[in-house]
Amino acid sequence: MDKNFVPKTVEETVYKTWESGGYFTPVIDPGKKPFSVLLPPPNANADLHVGHAMYVIEDIMIRFHRMKGDPTLWLPGADHAGFETQYVYEKHLAKQGKSRFDFDRETLYRDIWNFVHENRGKMENQLRRLGFSLDWSRNIFTLNPNVIKTVYASFKQLSDEGLVYRDSRLVNYCTKDGTGFSDLEVLYVERNDPMYYMKYGPFTIATARPETKFRDTALAVNPKDKRYKKYIGQTLQIMGLLGPVSMTVIPDAEVDPEFGTGIMKVTPAHDPHDFELGKKFNLPVTPIIDFRGKMDFSWFLNQPDIDPKYRERAEKYHGKKVAVVRPLMVEDLKADGLLVKIDEAYSHRVGTCWKCGTVIEPLPLEQWYVKVEPLAKKAIEAIKKKKVTFVPKRFEKTAKQWLTNFHDWNISRQNVWGIRIPAWKCTACASWTITDGSVPSSCYSCGSDAIIQDTDTFDTWFSSGQWPFATLKATKQGDFDYFYPTSVMETGYDILPWWVCRMLMLGIHLTGKVPFETVYLHGLVRDGKGQKMSKSKGNVINPLEMIDKYGADALRMALVFGTGAGNDQSLAEDKIRGMRNFSNKLWNIARFLSLYLDKFGISEFNQLPPYAGNRRKHDDQMTSAVTELTKKVTKHMEKYQFSDAANAIYEFAWHTFADQYIEQSKPLLEAGDKQTLATLINVFYAILTLLHPFMPFITEEIWSKLPKASEDPLIISSWPGSKQS
Repeated sequence: MDKNFVPKTVEETVYKTWESGGYFTPVIDPGKKPFSVLLPPPNANADLHVGHAMYVIEDIMIRFHRMKGDPTLWLPGADHAGFETQYVYEKHLAKQGKSRFDFDRETLYRDIWNFVHENRGKMENQLRRLGFSLDWSRNIFTLNPNVIKTVYASFKQLSDEGLVYRDSRLVNYCTKDGTGFSDLEVLYVERNDPMYYMKYGPFTIATARPETKFRDTALAVNPKDKRYKKYIGQTLQIMGLLGPVSMTVIPDAEVDPEFGTGIMKVTPAHDPHDFELGKKFNLPVTPIIDFRGKMDFSWFLNQPDIDPKYRERAEKYHGKKVAVVRPLMVEDLKADGLLVKIDEAYSHRVGTCWKCGTVIEPLPLEQWYVKVEPLAKKAIEAIKKKKVTFVPKRFEKTAKQWLTNFHDWNISRQNVWGIRIPAWKCTACASWTITDGSVPSSCYSCGSDAIIQDTDTFDTWFSSGQWPFATLKATKQGDFDYFYPTSVMETGYDILPWWVCRMLMLGIHLTGKVPFETVYLHGLVRDGKGQKMSKSKGNVINPLEMIDKYGADALRMALVFGTGAGNDQSLAEDKIRGMRNFSNKLWNIARFLSLYLDKFGISEFNQLPPYAGNRRKHDDQMTSAVTELTKKVTKHMEKYQFSDAANAIYEFAWHTFADQYIEQSKPLLEAGDKQTLATLINVFYAILTLLHPFMPFITEEIWSKLPKASEDPLIISSWPGSKQS
């Protein structure tokens, strides 16, 4: 054996041996219960980050069950990541001085497709570099035609059942990225903004958004507020920057009398609360801000006989961004004597785009929605009946809380990149025709052929929410019947509501079964000081750089060692270096044993004394200790206590086996005791086997260097103590 273990020289070769040997592909056996895990599909548009390296938890489970003899499937895939990929591609275009508006829909889609597939191969090779034993023969993409077919069929079924509907309501719209988002995708930040106090007829109102006053349709007060009780129901003439308008005072129990002046302007087109209030009082929904984030005064400028003063103002505001118009308005409010004061220290939560940080604009838009309550009820019931369990258990309560409080789900996105919604609007009767993906020749309601397909695509979470059954229906014949429900869904706790809960809702409703039996949630990977990693802080750990420096096994073990399920972890380079040292320790043990094999002239396993033969007390102690270790590690593995399992193997290998048993055995080996050598080697084989799911490369390489009873690679060797022969 070489003096040093150099990961770079063996990892690629070892992985190719595994993959070309077909060891990642399960053999379906109807007589055995399978073990299956679906890889949470990484975005196909970019390189992996250290969070993706947490897939090591899944690889540990997969290798463990494969070695136990279970038909074991780990299915890989890539996510088209609709909005996020389009966002990344637009940044790519911007570097070339272009934008998405320079292309027609078909061209833009094709160009993004090419861009994604150039990057997808890189990402998949990075998964290989981490040693992940994925069944690449079943590799699938969320835009696979068979996956799309399932997504379309699901949409049609939900529509036929009355669980999908179209409605015009306020959406969380990013005017920069040009799409709406669900409530879960809005990032709220604390911000200080000026609070403007303005005269409104006989009242003074306080608002942080004076620009929406042009589309105020009422004033609201708390019905218990004695200051304003007499005004409820009255219609008043309110002087504004563009002339007088009529407004009615309406009651609203949610108005806080202590906030501002206790009276609130109502703008149904730009505030979710006001929108609901507007429905109750039949108020018009007329936006003043368009989908580009610009003020739109065309409705006013198109009126005849406008006072020149007001026309000049409207022209000054028209077509400009909100941030530009607001100070202009403030100056005009001052000029008209309508500005009472400005409070510069108003702190409030502002919704922003989770990707680009632009302030979210609530805007009225027709969208497709899923009725969540009937689906969530089934998911909650499945959790209560333990059809699906959570590791750690505390996340069961969290899941039920999310499922209880979900709003109806907006599944429309204004992207080009994604699965286009199979719905056609009739320009003759205004009804919608929904299909299973087939293109209709005419309107299903009136028979007219004047139909136009919706330009929106599905929210990526809608398609990926069907990942467990959509993939297994799209891979190999029989996969869905055999591997569904899958065994474990392993992912980060941060996407529990975004993805896990939605998979539960859609999977149970559309298949009649839970999509997975266990949910294992890992924590976030932070830097050595416990801070969130970010490029701006310069504290990001690149997994590929760590592999280049210390080897994949060291990174894998560092991510698992000392980290309980569901807990965030601080990952410093020192920890990875420490696990590299553990690799070196294993290599040195192997070299030590190899030295005595050569010394005794043993090149074949059968030249060693039988492992079960007569042994001295020293040999029995080693054998008993490794038997207890096997029981302990197996118990930890079955309970998803991977950190405890890793720690037990580490402690035994380094401190019990190397520091005690080998040291105690040296005089016996020097005396030519082959029985002790046989015991040491067999104990070491057990250690390598137990450690293989965690550190597959070095264990496989050592396994190949020492004489064994079988020439099979370690990846398919039996788990110690298992019934498999």
